Amino acid sequence: MREAHPRERTVGMEWYASDADGVGGRLRTHPEDFRVREVETVEAAPVDGDPGDYAHLLVRATLRGWDTNDFAARLSDALGMSRERVSWAGTKDKHAVTTQLFSLQGVSAQQVPDVNDAEVEVVGRLGRALQFGDLAGNDFSVRVRDLACDTEVARERVSAVTDALAEFGGDGTDGESERAVGVPNYFGHQRFGSRRPVTHTVGLHVVRGEWREAVLAYCGSPAETEPEETQEARAVVDGEAASDDPDWQRALDAIPGYLRYERSMLHRLAEGTEEGEREADRFRRALEAVPSNLQRLFVNAAQSYAFNRIVSERLRRGVPLARPVEGDVVCFADRSLDEAFGVPDTSREQRVTERRVGVMEKHCARGRAFVTAPLVGTETDLGEGEPGEIEREVLDDLDLAPEDFSLPGAFDSTGTRRAVLVRTRLDAEVDEDGATFDFALPRGSYATVLLREFLKSDPLEL
Repeated sequence: MREAHPRERTVGMEWYASDADGVGGRLRTHPEDFRVREVETVEAAPVDGDPGDYAHLLVRATLRGWDTNDFAARLSDALGMSRERVSWAGTKDKHAVTTQLFSLQGVSAQQVPDVNDAEVEVVGRLGRALQFGDLAGNDFSVRVRDLACDTEVARERVSAVTDALAEFGGDGTDGESERAVGVPNYFGHQRFGSRRPVTHTVGLHVVRGEWREAVLAYCGSPAETEPEETQEARAVVDGEAASDDPDWQRALDAIPGYLRYERSMLHRLAEGTEEGEREADRFRRALEAVPSNLQRLFVNAAQSYAFNRIVSERLRRGVPLARPVEGDVVCFADRSLDEAFGVPDTSREQRVTERRVGVMEKHCARGRAFVTAPLVGTETDLGEGEPGEIEREVLDDLDLAPEDFSLPGAFDSTGTRRAVLVRTRLDAEVDEDGATFDFALPRGSYATVLLREFLKSDPLEL
């Protein structure tokens, strides 16, 4: 195996599945270079359905250069309502052209606002808000420009990587122009913050009950990869935090307006301590100033980091991802989804005993089941044998245990399990202007985790 880029190793992605050299290049030179469209699963009632029974308007938005959270905030501002009334099924990247669903509670079709760089189509009405994961997956078409090698070399390298990924985790079948390939189902770098990957650090502090450290990790801790203005502002936060009598108003004044979540936290600190409030509770209240979905994201990022570490340790030890070994926890496929977008149904779990290894290997090879690792939470049962040993070692190293995730409010998590391998059918073409990759992935899997195998470059260029 080939060691990953140093920036990727900081978020637990320690290996490439392919040893072949990459083509380098850049993603998202233009938003149109990275196109993603949700594969939808929700069925909507007609637009003129009874708002009493169907209180949520469903819209399909095609966004150019919009972060999902920012677009939701723009919609809620334009509609004069809480952002908690805007929901979506999956978070998408800002530097892309994306097509995805949103639900708007208590909104009529006539109220949908015009938003720059967005085409919003009313689809119908729902009886509930969209929930995260209300999609089968995503279709991607990605253009890579400014390759680091000439066209012929690039073709050779793309072919070599494709062959390696087909051997690593493909299902053994090929289409006319597509190849079946597999990669470790890592959480991509952007899960943790593309330019300043601290989301998991915040989450780890939360799970350990270190509320002050969590707030300061988010508001302070400047990174050399972010603009100088924000580095200087975060340095002010760190300076105040280190003083005997922090002036949180001064820290707030230093933070530019576009860092609105940092400002929300610091504003609560600047308001002072409520009567009878402990210091830890004061910082927890500051962290709760951000939207509930971001609060959950902090803990989810900590879970994702632990998952990446577990997958990387399996790879280091040579424990397979495509087939189970004794002690693994295998989940059968969600039967409600098309096979191309298969994900584990965590209610249909099977522990792999020595006697059942052969049977479960066949199920996994045919895409009927998945080898999994935990996204640890209060209801997590760890594996046995070597897989369980790996899981326990990683959690011990991170000073985490399932019971630690019994947390207040939106920070609480019961946990789940996730496939350690993701497969797709890939169509890759190289020409004089770059390379194009067309593929589809199930919900929760990252396009950049596949593309990194072909580029083998700094994740900041992904």
